[in-house]
Amino acid sequence: MLDQIGSKWAVLVLGELGRNGASRFSRLRQALAGVSEKMLTQTLRTLERDGLVTRTVYPEVPPHVEYELTALGQTLREPLKALTEWSVQHIEEVITARGEYDDRAERTR
Repeated sequence: MLDQIGSKWAVLVLGELGRNGASRFSRLRQALAGVSEKMLTQTLRTLERDGLVTRTVYPEVPPHVEYELTALGQTLREPLKALTEWSVQHIEEVITARGEYDDRAERTR
């Protein structure tokens, strides 16, 4: 479960749906710069399968499909917000640690 929820695109999709409510596929793809159509489709299917997102198809031409957080998906908003805040607060420390690690690894080669 953590692999699914913790994946880059799942976190971003859940955050986007949490902030903006129900969204169409094209809007999600536009909001999530860099995501491919295939990856977004896979991510949405996985989140739907896990009960975190609902997919509603409206009988129109062309078909109108919206994705929205379920009640279970809504419960992830606070933990994901805390994770995002932690990431923003500590990004400089992480970047510094990565640089130090890379320097040590380079010296031992």
